[in-house]
Amino acid sequence: MTLKIFQKGFNYSQDGQGNRLILHLQGCNMKCPWCSNPEGMDREGVLLVEKKWLRESCCPKGAVKDSILDRSICQSCGEQVCIQNSRQKGIRVSYKEYEIEEVVKECRMSKPMFFDGGGVTLTGGEITIQFEPVKELLQKLGKEGIHRAIESNGTHPRMEELIPYVDQWIMDVKHYDNDIHKEWVGVPNTWVIKNLEKVSEKHRNVLIRVPLIPGFNDSRKDAECFSGFFKEHIRGNYTKVEFLTYHEFGKSKWEQCGLEYRMKAGRIQPGTVEYFEQILNENGIQCTRT
Repeated sequence: MTLKIFQKGFNYSQDGQGNRLILHLQGCNMKCPWCSNPEGMDREGVLLVEKKWLRESCCPKGAVKDSILDRSICQSCGEQVCIQNSRQKGIRVSYKEYEIEEVVKECRMSKPMFFDGGGVTLTGGEITIQFEPVKELLQKLGKEGIHRAIESNGTHPRMEELIPYVDQWIMDVKHYDNDIHKEWVGVPNTWVIKNLEKVSEKHRNVLIRVPLIPGFNDSRKDAECFSGFFKEHIRGNYTKVEFLTYHEFGKSKWEQCGLEYRMKAGRIQPGTVEYFEQILNENGIQCTRT
């Protein structure tokens, strides 16, 4: 089996404990308008353009003019001369495809870097878009004695199958209201709730992350509703909640992917995270910051 990976690199304690190799997997079933990795959304990948390096000569079919790529021409092109040409860097496909054993070998060679309890984190996109290869990779990493973390949006009906193969579980919860969830990100939160209950009951190291987005889930009412939501659906005593604030770090990548960045709502007001944490703590829900 193979895995499509669009980005990889190390970071410390941001996506799991210790120093970690982070693998971003291609494809997502959500369409969050604030996504900081839009190149990872399309399951089949996307062409990324660097305008300052884009030259008309890279495309023999005339898809490039005045540093602008006509993607309609790309859609009917099966040759992909532009990305096969290693002497240009103005355009590239978002991902590379790897055999599972290749990935395991790289992780094994990276072991000296896994200090302070570190290891490998699979994130996205959404990792469960490539469910079977992800499951196989997690099993093989476990046999290598490598600490495994995942970050998922929690929507896959078979998520429970991964519990025995994950040492640290990170799961996003975007919104407590099903209709608002579906309107903004394109899918309901039905399976998010089911998986939140199953994982928090059976796994002993769970972090729930809530991205606070202006106009979507950042009001005082939202804080109260999230508190009630988590009080109802979190099982066991090994789950913590972290609130992340909206940022525009991925905004330029939307343009590189030929997509429109539609977020216009501004920033999270100072003190918002503290207020959300206070409300949850008062209701017996553990909060943390990483």
